[in-house]
Amino acid sequence: MNQNNPPKRITSTVINALKGGVVPRVGLEYIAVGREQEISALLHDIEIIAEGGAAFRFIVGRYGSGKSFLLQTIRNYATERGFVVVDADLSPERRFVGTRGQGLATYKELMKNMSTKTKPDGGALPLILERWISGIKSLLVSEENLSPEDPAFELQVKRQIQKVVNSLEGMVNGFEFARAIELYYEAYTTGDDSMKSNVLKWFRGEYPTKTEARRDLGINFIVTDDSWYDFLKIFSSFMVHAGYRGMLVIIDELVNIFKIPQSVTRQSNYEKILTIYNDVLQGKASHIGFLLGGTPQCIEDKYRGVFSYEALRSRLSEGRFASDTMKDMLSPIIRLQMLTPEEMYVLIEKLSRMHGQLFGYAPTITREELLRFLEAEYNRVGAVSHITPREIIRDFIELLNILLQNPESRIEDILGSESFAPAPPEGEEGLFAEFEL
Repeated sequence: MNQNNPPKRITSTVINALKGGVVPRVGLEYIAVGREQEISALLHDIEIIAEGGAAFRFIVGRYGSGKSFLLQTIRNYATERGFVVVDADLSPERRFVGTRGQGLATYKELMKNMSTKTKPDGGALPLILERWISGIKSLLVSEENLSPEDPAFELQVKRQIQKVVNSLEGMVNGFEFARAIELYYEAYTTGDDSMKSNVLKWFRGEYPTKTEARRDLGINFIVTDDSWYDFLKIFSSFMVHAGYRGMLVIIDELVNIFKIPQSVTRQSNYEKILTIYNDVLQGKASHIGFLLGGTPQCIEDKYRGVFSYEALRSRLSEGRFASDTMKDMLSPIIRLQMLTPEEMYVLIEKLSRMHGQLFGYAPTITREELLRFLEAEYNRVGAVSHITPREIIRDFIELLNILLQNPESRIEDILGSESFAPAPPEGEEGLFAEFEL
């Protein structure tokens, strides 16, 4: 694909998302700049996962530094390489654990956003299950030379499915998961759409009580706050049987754990993170990777952050030799540095071309004008410590929009006037606004 000419649909999504201050789900490869070391390290993790291992990383960066951008980039890389990806942003209603089902809410969000290469926008679970069944049948036709009309064909399909079921039953809560798999196959074979829907509802953690699950499915178990992580591990094993290379779990906005006012609740969430971390590093999980995104404060704050939980702090603290210039990309925490002015120049140049393609004009903005824009951004009061790529990108797209709508205007005039006011620096103001302390 010619990266200089992305489809107009993608161009529109990228430009509109960036102007709105959010990370687009598609088209990131057209604007990726820098982060080569970080991406290389995370792609190495992905290969480890594909070989049956597991991985766990914290991606740490300031607001607007490109943290969510990197997570979405890796998400796209993973689906392109045959992985299933589930992702969710934490919020006051979604945590790792909680007294009002916040852990289960996170699991539901992950299931809703289950994505593959052919289903990149989420909702991929039915497709995965049916691909698995179709894959078994195709294999029997090609390798066993069996015809679907052969009386032995259906028996062989059931035997292959039983092999998968048997491999899952030994895992925690695996027996119930395996039974649901069998029910889905039976419903698929008989065309029972109601039963298929019920099984999917169960997989997604949407049954509120065991009684309802037992009534509809004969399964006396439901996904809960305590068991959802175990289900992710079962899913990762099943995905390999279904023809995928593994599963990547992306959880962003870890700052919402940091914001929890009750220390006991924060600690219980950090304890859950520790459980996952230990499982991964001790080899108790396979074919699964976890990427957790957060700000430096929500990680390092010794009173409320991840480092307030001593067991995590002792495991995650850096040694004496890593520095900004010599980063350890194999450590559990990947710390994002701001893009350099040179990298920002390359990025806004790409955005200029995409903007022109979207609105049907040949960009006339010169190298000198691009440099003048960056100079204006970096010379702002407090820019050294507060300016972020998100703000610069947002300002630049606004500048392009103004020039498009006012063709008689000059960049120099706009940058030198009060009408072009750069966005105020993003900080920690209002951090606890949605909570009652």
